[in-house]
Parts: sequence; structure tokens; C-alpha cells
Amino acid sequence: MREDMAKYRRMSRVRPQSFQDLETPPHWAAYDDGLELLGRQAAGLALPRLEEALQESLAQMESCRAGCEGPEEQQREEEEEGTGGQGGLYETIAGHWIRVLQCRQRCVGDTATRPGRSFPVPDFLPSQLRRLHEAHAQVGNLSQAMENVLSVLLFYPEDEASRKALNQYQAQLGEPRPGLGPREVTRAPCQLCEVTRNQIYLWSHLDSVSPTSPPQAVLDPALDLEDQEKRPWDHEPPQPKPLTHWKDVLLLEGVTLTQDARQLNGSERAVLDGLLTPAECGLLLQLAKDATEAGARSGYRGRRSPHTPHERFEGLTVLKAAQLVRAGAVGSQGAKLLLEVSERVRTLTEAYFSPERPLHLSFTHLVCRSAIEGEQEQRMDLSHPVHADNCVLDPDTGECWREPPAYTYRDYSGLLYLNDDFHGGDLFFTEPNALKVTAQVRPRCGRLVAFSSGGENPHGVWAVTRGRRCALALWHTWAPEHREQEWMEAKELLKEPEEEEEEEEEEEMPSRDPSPEPPSLRLQPVQDKVGKPPRVREEL
Repeated sequence: MREDMAKYRRMSRVRPQSFQDLETPPHWAAYDDGLELLGRQAAGLALPRLEEALQESLAQMESCRAGCEGPEEQQREEEEEGTGGQGGLYETIAGHWIRVLQCRQRCVGDTATRPGRSFPVPDFLPSQLRRLHEAHAQVGNLSQAMENVLSVLLFYPEDEASRKALNQYQAQLGEPRPGLGPREVTRAPCQLCEVTRNQIYLWSHLDSVSPTSPPQAVLDPALDLEDQEKRPWDHEPPQPKPLTHWKDVLLLEGVTLTQDARQLNGSERAVLDGLLTPAECGLLLQLAKDATEAGARSGYRGRRSPHTPHERFEGLTVLKAAQLVRAGAVGSQGAKLLLEVSERVRTLTEAYFSPERPLHLSFTHLVCRSAIEGEQEQRMDLSHPVHADNCVLDPDTGECWREPPAYTYRDYSGLLYLNDDFHGGDLFFTEPNALKVTAQVRPRCGRLVAFSSGGENPHGVWAVTRGRRCALALWHTWAPEHREQEWMEAKELLKEPEEEEEEEEEEEMPSRDPSPEPPSLRLQPVQDKVGKPPRVREEL
């Protein structure tokens, strides 16, 4: 449905007013309108919508809390099924109020959760107050700006940015204004959250808690929910860093940096050329062709692409390639090169983006997209819609949710191209709204486009309108538990009989060292004597 929406938006004569949203609650609609107006530097127009969003959010929260005191017949039946209907009067009353209070506490998260999302937006109410004080300051309403920033400090008393803004407003206003303080509408939610948490604790520990010594651990005034570790925003995306390490480690001899993040108008992006020779590209293209003819279209069975009905999609994994070699369906040279090249890309990506933290391959896929003849007229869709690789991109808000069904463990992505004899098929990066293109890369043999996998790098592929476009897609992870197990299986399958016999003989021979350490692959910068750029030496 998102792809269809994006396609409609690209049509001529279609305006934003043509779409009517029947799902978004009023407070979210007003908040998004306010943010859009702020982004267009229209603070005066944004203020009414942001104020409406705050009032609607509070009203929605209060309505939700009131609904928590409704009938609980189903809950009582479930409780009796679990406990056999036993329990005294006090236990029953306590159980009822614990459920009511927990329901009230969940209302904060429910109000802050967008329709269709699994997790609430962090600090939703404080964020609205921050936007309000910024907008008031832009139009010169310093008193109102000060009220909103004081309201933010109710939730986070030690917030440095808010304290700095408060000092600035006080300096601009001059003499202290009597009666100027936090907004009354924001006092109640902050206090109510604190009281609710304490009440839950007290009702849950009737036998062990003294009313004169309330637990300090539950007095946090912030509107956070339980299970903090499950929230997608706890895993911060990789932060942009200067390319100082490029001068220290040049990755492979013959590889050149064609475009860096600055030239690609983004962060954590790079285009590198020279990873494959024309002969190696030809060998991998032949592997893909032979595998297709052998019926080894992994995943999609050579059917129409899952992303567009106007192309065919064929994919080959490293393990499937090794299995085809064992079956005699394809040659071993191409399959071995597939393994070698994937490790080559991993080494390069780690040295360029993550020299101090090891990266592991999490998935390797040789992918070909072919235009279907006779179906390219009036085509408006993309070969691969705009997306991010480790989070669910929401173009309407520009947010990217690191939650399933996204592969949340992916940290860096790579596309190694094998050919350029086709029409269309360029990779492009966009802004988070998935509409404005910020950079575009034309495929060619041996060209690698590497980038971090998060919402900072939304990307897509223009339609392939003629020919066949093949590339090696690779994803890397910092998490060793998510390393690609099929890669090791493929490596074992591709071993020559002589290698297997040698390993068996080594296993039978007694080792002099009872606990020898396995060999490790290190990258060392080497400076040529004639002053050429450094290259990498592989050492066992």
C-alpha cells in the first residue's frame, strides 16, 4: 500500500489535498501539520496546529484513562481460570486497582503511538512542548516560550538544552515576570504518572511496603514505559565521522574512492571502484546465468519481482551456489569467487567505516533484475521502492522504526555491481520523506556502493526498462550471533578433496600445542617506498 501511495504521489495533477487520511487521530494529524509548517519556517502558522496537537493529546490521554475503569468481566474470568477462583476481598480489590492503574499508565504510550506502529514515539509530550517553545520564540512570544520550556523542565529538570533556552529567555525578558511558570495543563500529566507508578507499587506490595517509606525507585517523573530495552530508538544509528581513517588505511590495491559522503550529500556513504576486474565480473555473471538455467532461483523461483510486476527477479545465495557445484550444475570457479568477493567487500567495508569494531557478513545475495519486454510503456513504478535496510521507513513523518519486519541487526550495506549494459536501474538516495533525491549512482563492473543501513540512508532503484541488471547485495552486522552461517557451510562444501584429506590428516596427528590459537586475518597499512598511496597487506 505504501508503494501504491508513493506511485500516486508521483502522478501529475495529484495534490496532497487529494488524499484523505481516515486512520490518523486528530492529535497526530495536528502535530504532523505543525512540524511540516515549522520545517517551512512558518512558525506563525505552525503554532495553532501545535497547540491543537497538545490539547488533543491530553484529551485523548484523559479519555483513555477514563476507559480503564470500565467493565472487567473478561479479566475476572481469566483470573479465576488461573487461580481457581481463590483469593480474599483485599486481594480482589488490589488486583482490580492494579489492572486499572496499569491501564492508565499504558495510556501515555498508546497516545504516543502512531497508527500501525508497534512502539510509542519517545518523550511525545515533552517533544510537543519543545516545538511550542521554539515556535513561540521564533515569532517573538518570549513569555509563552518561557512557559513551555518551564513545562519541559517538569519532565526533565536537568535537561541542559531547556535550561540554556530558559536562561536566554530570562535575559531577553529582563525583569522577572510574576506568575510566569509551567503551563497548568502539563502539571497534571507529569504528577499523575508519578502517582500512578507509586500506587501500582503499593498495591502490588501490600504486605511489605510501609506507607511512610514510599519506594524511591518508582519516583521517576519522566513518562517512560516499562521494558525500555525493547524500544527501537535505544539502538542509535551510526553517527557520521570524518574520513581521517581513509588516509591511514587504503583498503585494497587498485581500489579508488570515487565519491565520499560529502559528495553524495549524506552521511556514512561511499562509492568505491576497482573491486572486480572485467574477467571477474564476467565469471559472476556466468554463475548467475548458469544457476538460473539450472532452476536455482532462490527465494523467488524466477517469478516476477516482489517489488514490481514489470521485472523478473532472480537471486542466488552462497550456499545454493555451493550446492549447485556439488550437483555438477555450475562450475566451482564462479562459486568460489562469490565467496572470496563477499569477504573482500566485508574487509573493505570494515576498514572504511568501522576500523575499531569488527563487522560480520549477515547475508550475501547475487541478484539479477530483468526488464520484461512489452511491459515498459507508461511505467511509473520503481525497481525497488525507497526503503532503509534495518528499520521501517515512514515517508509521511520521515521517521524510521527499528522494529520487525525490518532486519534490525543490519549495520552496514553494500551493493557490488557486475554490469552496466542495461537501461535504468540506477541506485538513488533520498531524504527521509522518500521524495527528494539527494544522490544517484550509476552501476558499473566492480563498483561498490557502501553505506550504513539505518534511516539516515533511505535508498531505492530506478526501474530497469531494458536488459538485465546484476549485482551482489551484502549486509554486515556488528552482532556476531547474526553472522551468515550459510557462508561457512558453503565454504565447507567448496573445499577440494585434497584439502579435505589434508584436514583429516591434521586432525589425526597429535598437536604439540594443546590449545593453539586459530589464525587471524589482519589489515596493516603499508607505505610504498616511492611515495605511492598505502595498500593493505593480508597476513595469516
